[in-house]
Amino acid sequence: MKLDRLTINQIHNGLKKKEFSAVELAKFFLKKIKKQDKKIFSYLEISEKSALFQAKEIDKRIAKKQNLPILAGVPLAIKDIILVKGLKNTCASKMLKNYLAPYDATCVRKLKELGAVILGKTNLDEFAMGSSTENSAFFTTKNPCDFKRVPGGSSGGSAAAVAADLCCYSLGSDTGGSIRQPASFCGVVGLKPSYGAVSRYGLVAFASSLDQIGPITKTAEDAQIVFNAICGKDPKDSTSIEVQRPTLDQDNVERWTPISSLKIGVPKEYFIKGMDLEVEQIIKQAISYLEKQGVIVEEISLPHTEYALAAYYIIMPSEASANLARYDGIEYGLSESQNKNLLEVYLESRGQGFGSEVKRRIMFGTYALSAGYYDAYYLKAQKVRTLIKKDFENAFKKVDVVFTPTSPFPAFKIGEKIADPLSMYLSDIFTVSANLTGLPALSLPVGLTGTGLPVGLQIIGKPFEDNKILELAKLYDRYK
Repeated sequence: MKLDRLTINQIHNGLKKKEFSAVELAKFFLKKIKKQDKKIFSYLEISEKSALFQAKEIDKRIAKKQNLPILAGVPLAIKDIILVKGLKNTCASKMLKNYLAPYDATCVRKLKELGAVILGKTNLDEFAMGSSTENSAFFTTKNPCDFKRVPGGSSGGSAAAVAADLCCYSLGSDTGGSIRQPASFCGVVGLKPSYGAVSRYGLVAFASSLDQIGPITKTAEDAQIVFNAICGKDPKDSTSIEVQRPTLDQDNVERWTPISSLKIGVPKEYFIKGMDLEVEQIIKQAISYLEKQGVIVEEISLPHTEYALAAYYIIMPSEASANLARYDGIEYGLSESQNKNLLEVYLESRGQGFGSEVKRRIMFGTYALSAGYYDAYYLKAQKVRTLIKKDFENAFKKVDVVFTPTSPFPAFKIGEKIADPLSMYLSDIFTVSANLTGLPALSLPVGLTGTGLPVGLQIIGKPFEDNKILELAKLYDRYK
């Protein structure tokens, strides 16, 4: 039995049948991380002591024949921008290199209550700003499918850890595609939930109206299990709401959606000039396959799609500029200056603590929010955001879900785009709309290019119909 290849349900059944213990499972993953992550660099910190403690508690529960939640004993990794009490939370930045989390994020607390075993914290682009994990202040994570290529970003460490079987599943955060794009590049499943479906309490803020925490998993079924464990109303996050979800009981009867009743919209604006031809072919083959199973496929139009990336790259840095203002070397952040001049303290702290991409986005955002430019840039971008939202509302009057590519190209080589920020920003061209509109979106692996690089299909659903797109993804896995 290959323990690292098991899904959540398989681990759950194995623990109940005592085919292996939670401690044996945790030790297996910890040993594999120490041995293999030297090549991938997916983890920033390993929490061996606490992971083994958590695993021992699960074995005690099993020995006493107590109820075993489906996630109990299942090893996971957490993106190092989500707080886990007692572990470092660096955001892959020198600014927070020694910061210890004083409390658990709500999603982490929920997983701990279910008996999850946290193996460690994963690498990311600094403060989640990037599409390749090359912007980490510490090291670049490599794609397990090809060590010469990036794993995507900003949740590249989380996606790489799952793809390399260095954990069963992971948590990431998604501001403009940061779960879905690395999931596509690494050949795993990544879900960005509806805005408000999962509490953001304990997530270090990047762009508050766009950020969402979500799972990265090996299968759509695993993604649904994790999502339903972490979603729901949280009094500590006023933007969160209660979400209807099926029970997490292992014996819950699966209710497959009748495939013949589904209407899928394929927006013509997402198959653009310059898109990788293999990616386009693989996505169209996946859509054609479902059509043969009885799904109704209809071409739709989302006319304001071409403005989505521009609107995103005004709104996102504007919110980042406001959120990162707290890191001044006095209240928060790097504070090594001996200067008594306040301006020098600010300049030294932020100059040494932030990397080039973070500085670039702070400057963009500050400019867009400044007097004389607010109406011309930020306000106009918000108006475009409303138009994009209306496009989807109109589309969903005709179809149940929308299918698009997750990325216009497969994983690119390390160093290929890092010197050209505008080229890097195009990585988000198909994913940012879901963040601007707050819609749930999932990346599902549907094929490989001729060179063996994974390609992801993006499924976008109606607000708070996260479980519907997860069921559809499960249907694809089932029929395929």
